[in-house]
Amino acid sequence: MAGVIVSIKDLVVRVQFDADPPDINELVVVENERKTELLVDHLETGGVAFCLNIRTDRTILKGAPVQRTGRGIEIPLGEPTIGRILDALGGPLDGQPAIEGENIRRKDILKLPGRSTNFSVAKPEILETGIKVIDFLTPFVKGRKIGVIGGAGVGKTVTTMELINNTAKSGGSLSFFAGIGERIREGHELWDTLRENDLLKNTVMFFAQMNENPVQRSLIGISATAAAEYFRDEQHKDILFFADNMFRYIQARNELSTILDQVPNEGGYEPTVFSDVKVLQDRLSSNENGSITSVQTIYVPADDISDPAVQFIQHEMDSIIVLSRKVAEQGIRPAVDLTLTSSSLLTPEIVGERHYVLSVQVQALLQKYESLKGIIAIIGENELSPSDRADYAKAKKLIANFSQNMNVMTKHNGIPGDFFTREETLKSIEEIIV
Repeated sequence: MAGVIVSIKDLVVRVQFDADPPDINELVVVENERKTELLVDHLETGGVAFCLNIRTDRTILKGAPVQRTGRGIEIPLGEPTIGRILDALGGPLDGQPAIEGENIRRKDILKLPGRSTNFSVAKPEILETGIKVIDFLTPFVKGRKIGVIGGAGVGKTVTTMELINNTAKSGGSLSFFAGIGERIREGHELWDTLRENDLLKNTVMFFAQMNENPVQRSLIGISATAAAEYFRDEQHKDILFFADNMFRYIQARNELSTILDQVPNEGGYEPTVFSDVKVLQDRLSSNENGSITSVQTIYVPADDISDPAVQFIQHEMDSIIVLSRKVAEQGIRPAVDLTLTSSSLLTPEIVGERHYVLSVQVQALLQKYESLKGIIAIIGENELSPSDRADYAKAKKLIANFSQNMNVMTKHNGIPGDFFTREETLKSIEEIIV
């Protein structure tokens, strides 16, 4: 039996089902000319389904009949998706035909995969990014997560584009990019960069930029993750997964929570903020079939790194790269705050004794540099002891050494980009501090 729309409030559509109510996360279809798809968010007593208007279709009317589909949001999977740009429902955004056909596999994006039971962690494999500060302070380890944290305009997207450009060139892994609530211009620039460098052949892109409604913005990261799971589990591929911006996922979920009249938590976010982060991050994992190595940018609202949503996402990362406005104002790129950036992977077992010892020495010098800055501002550098002056000078050289030109910015500024191997990075640091 069909349901009937009983009320419409913005993107929330209440549908009355007198019998056979739908399941949560099921798609239901309005019997109108456009066959409008609604996603069941939750059910209330009396057979009332609270649904979300995925495509913001304003033509639906109260009293319209609604039919169940018996399925969730299913996106196309497989080789035909490589090189394509898709939306949250798997539709094309690149002007090319839709991915359809009997041979196309499809997957419900909200259905969680089975847990691995016999997965044993292999010896950590370090992937070189060519970016000195990342390779040295936050080693890019296969199957782990890196968070790039920063406020607006400090270089999160440029850093991510450089990582994509440098790591995807090897061609050994399949790259996924999820554009969550960011600017359309940035998405187009990324597509242009990948096309110019012949990297689209190894890339699948999902976009729901800031012009889309919160339903699509909250689903796009999940759609990209579901597609990555398919290639990992069914085709046994290693995945490089890039998400820009993970905070916008929480922001979209918070907007949905508001229009659903849910009471926010103490931090002002949706009451399910912790589970929203945890469920998505747990899916970006490795198993016996393959690995998912993820780089996720995290916007910091008002440059407040203690924001609850930022903290929740940060706790799921193995490494944190903090981009600072103060560093950016000094003309240093990437604008990494060397004292706040950290990684649980910077251990002798993973990076080796030489790299680890150097990192300890560098961090000691940088901490001393921060403490000496205040003293110098009062009495001047010449009043320091000879050893303090020497350490201060070394720290300044280290900070300058970690600055480099980006390959993806060459077409904008005309300056050739740099790529440094990990060995070159370690040597350059040894020359300064030894």
